[in-house]
Amino acid sequence: MRLTDLLHPHLDGVTTVMDATDGGLNLEPYLHLPDGVALRHGEQAVGEGELVLLSYGPDPALHGTEADCLAVLQRMRPGARGLIVLGHRGPELPYHRLLDALVTHHCQVLRAAPLDYVHLHAGAVFARTDELLPPHDWFGRPVPSEGFATALRIADEYILADLVSRSLRARVLDLERTLEEAEDARGPAHQDGLAERLAAAVREKEQLAATLRGSRERIGVLEARVAMLEGSTSLRVGRALVSAARSPRRGAARLPRELYGLWRGRARTRSAPPHTAPQAAAREAAPDGRLHLAHRAFASTPRDRLVIAGVLTDSTAADFAADAVVNRALPHDGRLIVQRTDPDALVVQLSACTGDGPWSLTGTGLAPDLDRKLAELLTEARAAGRSCVLWRDGPASAASGLTRLAWDAVLDTDTGVRLASLDPVADGRQRLREVFRTDSTRVRLSELARRVGAPADPLAERRICVLAAPQDRADVARLAAQVLGQVHRPAEVVVPDPTGLDELTAAGVTVRTGEPLAPWVADWTDPAEDRPDTLLLDLMCAQEYSGADAVGSTLAADDYTFVPELRPLLVRRSLLTSGVPPELWARQGHRLFAWCGKEPT
Repeated sequence: MRLTDLLHPHLDGVTTVMDATDGGLNLEPYLHLPDGVALRHGEQAVGEGELVLLSYGPDPALHGTEADCLAVLQRMRPGARGLIVLGHRGPELPYHRLLDALVTHHCQVLRAAPLDYVHLHAGAVFARTDELLPPHDWFGRPVPSEGFATALRIADEYILADLVSRSLRARVLDLERTLEEAEDARGPAHQDGLAERLAAAVREKEQLAATLRGSRERIGVLEARVAMLEGSTSLRVGRALVSAARSPRRGAARLPRELYGLWRGRARTRSAPPHTAPQAAAREAAPDGRLHLAHRAFASTPRDRLVIAGVLTDSTAADFAADAVVNRALPHDGRLIVQRTDPDALVVQLSACTGDGPWSLTGTGLAPDLDRKLAELLTEARAAGRSCVLWRDGPASAASGLTRLAWDAVLDTDTGVRLASLDPVADGRQRLREVFRTDSTRVRLSELARRVGAPADPLAERRICVLAAPQDRADVARLAAQVLGQVHRPAEVVVPDPTGLDELTAAGVTVRTGEPLAPWVADWTDPAEDRPDTLLLDLMCAQEYSGADAVGSTLAADDYTFVPELRPLLVRRSLLTSGVPPELWARQGHRLFAWCGKEPT
């Protein structure tokens, strides 16, 4: 909730708002007071028709001190109102330190709600009164009751709310205690076991590497010998004689010419260094492990995408490939994949072990050779310092052998849905929004990146920059309301002058001047345009569904279809900064996708 949403319903009859906050907090950019309500500072008494602003929090330099709040309460007169902003998070709020002072000065709390800011987490509206006022419901509306009914309602709600919160607090304390005991119990043993497994893995890796080098050397020698034999005159003469014997009519006629050619080639070979040809043949035939990685994807640039080596199904690998670099590990080359591609994580999908494919029956006890290959693959990944993740998208009993392996993380969920696989007409616009926010493949990959500590977050591709140019206080207030009201909130707002937009910064939105940095840009330079709270969400849904470079509207109101031209509403930053006019985007091969903003009927 914004501060204006909490404050404005209680401004009826208020002509003056007095800012009594101390410290480094400036609430003026958050208020957006309507016309007729003045803001002033001072330490005078607060009477009827006035509302005072207070702050209380853990940082005295920012929120002020407890003594400052108590001093303001003493200056309040009957009919005065107050709004206190709190820097404590909900479970950490020491409200008992203010409760006695509120009761002593006849101040009744009318409404309390969480605030969506970085340094302000809650707020409460109260009034100085000599009689009990009706409380407010969940929507901020006064409850039509008075006298004994009001007191009874408050008492009942207090007891019931305390019952619920007490059980929740007890549950949290039990879970924290259990977690601490488990960590203490497995701490030293876990560290010792981890060190032993790591040392054993390193030793095994060195032994296997030495064996592999010896095998490659022997193969090189054998291939050199084969090359020498194939290039020998005796073998070539024998082949010519055998060929002539098989076809006497034609072969006998060609035989003298072939033997003469062999004699001339042998004379040229004598003039060359004796071991040049065999050595060259050996070099050409020398094995190179990189041949195993032909047509495999690997990243040699700074990581801006998640890199996965995985035991995955065909459909999952195709879905993940849209947002990550995916290398499918096969039983014969899985260890080489881990070595050469340096993945962020090794992912083993349970469905890939229970369905059809090269890893079928792994973990079921019916394919011990595959179980051994998978164990070696995990050992190789850990030796390289990479996390091993079991993606358990099915019942664990289907491959119970997988649970006996040591995993760094286990994801008990499906692999998500690609928006491109949905039908906007059949599934509906609301279904697209739900999948986009909670069930998409990109959301699942973001969870994977967070669990393994990968540097690249797939959800970073959804960041949007809003270009705006507010001219006055009304434009600033309107811009702040539209930005903070978006369901899919933009990551940054670029304006010519950031003055007055402190509320956006406090809400976690970067406000600055210059060029956009987010991958996507939305043009909001028209301050008078109405923008629904689902605008950016729907635009990003359309983009992720289509993979387009620009999403916008057309004069014909086309919806969810590719078009040759449009009015851009959401544009890829690289395309916007290229300097190419929108009418030439389609001619240069950029994909344009139409969105009309109306629900399909």
